[in-house]
Amino acid sequence: MDFDQIIYRVDGRIAVITLNRPDILNAWTPRMMTEVIQALDLADNDDHVRVVIFTGAGRAFCAGADLSSGGFNLEGQTGPHRDTAGQATLRMFNMQKPLIAAVNGHAVGVGITLTTAMDIRIASETATKIGFVFNRRGIVPEGCSTYFLPKIIGISRAAELILTGRLFTAREGLEMGLFSQVVPPEDLMPAARQMANEIAANTSAVSTALARQMLWKMLGAAHPMAAHIMESKCLTYMFQTDDLKEGAASFLEKRAPEFKMKTSTDLPDIYPWWEEPPYTDD
Repeated sequence: MDFDQIIYRVDGRIAVITLNRPDILNAWTPRMMTEVIQALDLADNDDHVRVVIFTGAGRAFCAGADLSSGGFNLEGQTGPHRDTAGQATLRMFNMQKPLIAAVNGHAVGVGITLTTAMDIRIASETATKIGFVFNRRGIVPEGCSTYFLPKIIGISRAAELILTGRLFTAREGLEMGLFSQVVPPEDLMPAARQMANEIAANTSAVSTALARQMLWKMLGAAHPMAAHIMESKCLTYMFQTDDLKEGAASFLEKRAPEFKMKTSTDLPDIYPWWEEPPYTDD
C-alpha cells in the first residue's frame, strides 16, 4: 500500500510507522489519520508483525494539527464531529499488537495525545516541547486523552497539564510517569527496537494480545471481579494450547521459546469480549 504522509516499513518482526511531513514538523491532517489507521490494520492483520513502533521523520514527532490543511474547520461536515486523533487512538485501543512510541522531538497537541493510547512511550532528550495545549488555543483536549492520560499519570498530574496547557520536557514527562525512558537521540530507536525485540522474541503472540486487551479494558472495570473472571477465562483457554506446552518446555530446557500460535487464527471465541459503546454517531 502506498502512503503519502507516513512511512510504513516492516523490519523483522517489527513494524515502524513514521509520521512523514518533516518540512512542517509532521503536522497532523485528516489524510494522516486515514493512513495511520490503514497502517495499524496492516500490522494487526500480519501474523509476522509482533510489535509496532511509532516515530516521526526529522526533528519533531508531531507539532500538532496542520491548520493550513483545514485544521479545526468543520465547514461542510454533517452530523456530530468526530476528531481525527480520537479515531486513531480508538483504533489503537483495539490493537492486538503492542504499540511503542519513540518520541524523537517536539510533541504538541495531537502529537502527544496520540501516544497516550500506546503501551510504552520512550522519548529523546531533544523532546523539549511537549504539551496538551488545547485550552490555550480555545479548544478542548482530543484523542481520547481525557480518558487515557489520567490512567497513565493520575488525575492530579493530568489536570495540571491539561488545565494549564503548559509545555514541559521529556525529563519532566519521565518524572510524571508519562515516559518509561528518556535517552539521547542516537539511542532512541535502538531502545525502542530493543523493547520490541524483547516482546517479539520471548512472548506468545496470542498471550500478548489477550494481556494487552485485558490491561486496557480492565481500566474501566467497576470491580476486580471483572478482571478475575476474564483472566480465568483466558487462562482456561491458554492451558489447553501448544503455546503453553512450548513455554513450559523452553523454560525447563533453558532455551528460547518458539511459539507457533497466531492472532489471525488462534484467539479464543471470547475475544473480543468488550461491548460496543452505548452511543451512536446519530
